Amino acid sequence: MSTDSYVHRREQGAPGSPLVFAFHGTGGDENQLVDLAGELVPGATIVSPRGDVSESGAARFFRRTGEGVYDMDDLARATAKMAGFVKAQVAAEKPSRVLAFGYSNGANILATVLFAHPDLFDAVVLMHPLIPFQPHIEGSLAGRPILVTAGQRDPICPPNLTHRLESWLTDAGAAVTMHWHPGGHELRPDEVAAAARHFAGVETERSPS
Repeated sequence: MSTDSYVHRREQGAPGSPLVFAFHGTGGDENQLVDLAGELVPGATIVSPRGDVSESGAARFFRRTGEGVYDMDDLARATAKMAGFVKAQVAAEKPSRVLAFGYSNGANILATVLFAHPDLFDAVVLMHPLIPFQPHIEGSLAGRPILVTAGQRDPICPPNLTHRLESWLTDAGAAVTMHWHPGGHELRPDEVAAAARHFAGVETERSPS
């Protein structure tokens, strides 16, 4: 897979810095979360792809047939394509750490890539994810640092489904941290701060491949 398989924005960081992938929500683009990525991991190299599916003009990473109803065949396609894109970027950059975060639809594609390739990222932040199916995890998430942020009144990602995702990740051995705010689907400063703390705690450098 090519480093150009997705339209994307890339911001070069300091030499030997972490590589951060940022995955936008429905209707966003490759610019939506770049500034936030810079806040979360100062000095990092940032890669932010644009979803390759259009839903009434809104960019997404995979198709759906209704609210919360995913086209599973297209999700499988998108997961494989995104995993290849991430691997190509990592191979080209050879970073000290590989970190990733996504919001809403971006959190969902990040989660499915994580399920398929548990060793791809050193730490992950899933902001308001919605995984309405039990994942099959291809390998071990043992000790993998995962932060899930969510709103207690989120109409798009109901809390019971977020708790279910937490249980699945925990059962797979991941080091899961939850951060809830009292609102809905919006990103709030407290969860951004939690994400920054989460990434700052990942000190281990990657082994040479």
